[in-house]
Amino acid sequence: MDVTKVLDAKGLACPMPIVRTKKAINELEPGQILEVHATDKGAKSDLTAWAKSGGHELLKDTEENEVFKFWIKKG
Repeated sequence: MDVTKVLDAKGLACPMPIVRTKKAINELEPGQILEVHATDKGAKSDLTAWAKSGGHELLKDTEENEVFKFWIKKG
C-alpha cells in the first residue's frame, strides 16, 4: 500500500485522534492514503464512522501491541 502520510495519534484521548485525522486528510489529494496510529479504544468506531460520513474509504484497520492502525483513502 502506497501511504502518503502517517499520523501518530497515540496517547491522545477522544476526540483528538479524529481532530488530527481530519486536519491531516485535508492536506492530502483525493486518492492519497493516510495511515493513522492511535491507542484510544474508541478510535476504531470513531474513525470508521468518520471516514464513511466524510466520503473517505477505510481500506484496512489492525490492532497490534494495543496500537490501532488505520489506512484511510481520501475521497
